[in-house]
Amino acid sequence: MPASATKSLRVAVLADSDTRWKWGALTAQRLTPAAAEVRLDGYLLRGRATPTARQLTEVGVQADSLREVTGVEFLRAMTEEPCDVLVIALVGGGVQAMLHGLRAAWGAGKRPVVVTGYVGVVYEKLADGLLLRHGADLVLANSRHDADRFRAVYEGVGADAASVTEVALPFLGGRPYTGEHEPYTVVFAAQPSVPDSRRDRAYLLDRLIEHARRHPEREVLLKLRSKPGEHTTHIEELPYQKLVQGRDVPANFQLVYGHMGEVLDRTDLLVTVSSTAALEALHRRVPTAVLTDLGVREVLGNHHFTGSGCLASWDQLDAGHRPAADEEWVARQGVAADGSYETAFDAARERIAALLDRPGGLPPLNPYYTPETAPGYLPGILARHHLGPDGVPLPGAPAADKEPGPVRQIVRRAARGAYRHGVQRVAPVIRRMGEL
Repeated sequence: MPASATKSLRVAVLADSDTRWKWGALTAQRLTPAAAEVRLDGYLLRGRATPTARQLTEVGVQADSLREVTGVEFLRAMTEEPCDVLVIALVGGGVQAMLHGLRAAWGAGKRPVVVTGYVGVVYEKLADGLLLRHGADLVLANSRHDADRFRAVYEGVGADAASVTEVALPFLGGRPYTGEHEPYTVVFAAQPSVPDSRRDRAYLLDRLIEHARRHPEREVLLKLRSKPGEHTTHIEELPYQKLVQGRDVPANFQLVYGHMGEVLDRTDLLVTVSSTAALEALHRRVPTAVLTDLGVREVLGNHHFTGSGCLASWDQLDAGHRPAADEEWVARQGVAADGSYETAFDAARERIAALLDRPGGLPPLNPYYTPETAPGYLPGILARHHLGPDGVPLPGAPAADKEPGPVRQIVRRAARGAYRHGVQRVAPVIRRMGEL
């Protein structure tokens, strides 16, 4: 047995939103050997989507330490507080910036195994997002389907594809669906930015309310991602909480928050446009409908579900249709409803153990993008995170040596509040004016 399977391991997770913290922390738990004593340290990248205490509690993952940092503060922490495994759960540009910053900070010295990947379904910006993640030791693919696509992209540009490692979504699980509940419960899983127009979001809300009226014997739930003022991975300019105000809703319709797994415990039909909640439901074999009312389009992400057997319209659901998932499609998507989910992370754990035990340590990080391969693209990405083209922090980069004082905390809260007000109130008004 390799030493890495039994020794104490320190794992760090860097995330920039509630969803990515959930993915990163749960992935970290599944990537470490069961026999190892693991310390989990969390770092939340300061920004517009930094999770609130309520959102962190809802995720349900307890870290041994958790603090908010800037990118430069995090880079310093990784030199002063060494870890064995680092999971970077950021948007693509953030991953790339941290890879270059860490390469500069660590140089040819000892470093941890670096892991990154995607929170859910990859339905847009495949090449862009993948190449921004290249350079990590493991780039996790949540399914066989994604692993094949990831390798094809890397090999197609001449980049090393050895980092691509097939796993599964780390938050699948829960009780399998065994039959209808009393009352029969329909859940619509809302998404912050899909669809993004007021008209389309109002349409979906009206159809959900109408479904509740047509079926008074059913409980109809609108599952929301965040409360007003909170942000998630994607910006939500038109929260359903606001759209529902003033509408006459039946008694069997209600808004719900909380952990998706707990909501699925009582779900008989999961309805969504393209939420990852559909994969969670399919893993449990809960009947799942992916709506076609607004079209099957890349911009909506529901095109990912072509071939799944789950595509349906509200008219069909109102008439009693319950989609049946295609077993072959489900298997290729890493949903693993056949019971193989327990072994989905075995290969990744073995790779990490081998890297931890590599004689002489690990070589410096080697991203595909460099000042030579992408001189017109990479510097801008790094500059957004206050890094120079060589990955070294720029002069004046925000990095405090101590916790912010009361004045700085007040200013930061005010700035974040102003940003959210601009996104949720001012931006939609400007957009409507532009459409006149």
